[in-house]
Amino acid sequence: MIQAVGIRKTFPGKRGPLGHAQVRALRGVALEVPKAGAVCVIGESGSGKTTFGRIVAGLESFEAGELTLDGTRIDTLPLRERQPYFRKVQLVHQDPYSALNPTRTIEQTLQAPLKLQAKRLGADRAWIRERARELLGLVGLNWRSVLYKYPHALSGGQRQRVVVARALTVDPEVLVADEAVSMIDVSLRLGILQLLGDLRARLGISILFITHDVATARYVSQDGEIYVLYRGEVVERGPTDELITAPVHPYTQALLSAVPVLRGLEEPGPDRYIPLRPLEEDDRPEDICLYSPRCPFATERCRTEHPELRPANGNGHFKACFHPAPRRVVAMPVQADR
Repeated sequence: MIQAVGIRKTFPGKRGPLGHAQVRALRGVALEVPKAGAVCVIGESGSGKTTFGRIVAGLESFEAGELTLDGTRIDTLPLRERQPYFRKVQLVHQDPYSALNPTRTIEQTLQAPLKLQAKRLGADRAWIRERARELLGLVGLNWRSVLYKYPHALSGGQRQRVVVARALTVDPEVLVADEAVSMIDVSLRLGILQLLGDLRARLGISILFITHDVATARYVSQDGEIYVLYRGEVVERGPTDELITAPVHPYTQALLSAVPVLRGLEEPGPDRYIPLRPLEEDDRPEDICLYSPRCPFATERCRTEHPELRPANGNGHFKACFHPAPRRVVAMPVQADR
């Protein structure tokens, strides 16, 4: 469905005494999203997750690499010819409070893209009206109580469902959800995640979910893959359950070990506590391991060579590390007999 190979993106930094310090957001990212599949990208702030999502959705350019959608190399097409392909990929924004125009009703919000869709399909106004109601029902909203309201009259969860409905107006094949539940009340998050799963099952839509929340990533991609991004490069990827229960890269292990333990219900994994040094924001060369300054297991080789992404086993698990070691860091349920 979507295949990205060697995607690179560099932003000019702020002007300083030494001139412009460039920010290398992506350093050759490769990722695949299968049809009707679910792939999660996790990593801390500044790892390049959002930049990559915007590139996949056609909202950001990139200077190197290949981006293929449905077998077509998008990066080789003229800008005008890319639009039909990028229409298949829609972005679900992180902030439902700023993603909707406060001066337009939900009906107006949905009808704007539906009018363009109707023009392409040769449909009439009645189709636009019925399709808007259908989409609201599809995302679990009663159109009678939502359609004619302004965004301020809706809850955060309702607004995010409207954002998803707006993305569905052009019949996309891929939804790029960038921290889609991070600004919603915890009690409402599961409903949005279940909605994305339902859309996969009912419509065959692929999901590229971007998050820093490991638990959310595990739920969304329980039958898919997780990619771990660090400073613009993939350091580990693999089937979700295997990567969560037996991570081999120290950075992945540090991320997972930061998940809180429910006292009395869970106990830490035997290798849980992985020390993590503060992030250094200097622009390190790409011919070393970028994680080596923070890694407790780094050796001289890590500071002089760059590890490539190579198979960790025969199950589709890959790592970019010279000293990989499976460690159980996630919390496990307390045994009933204790």
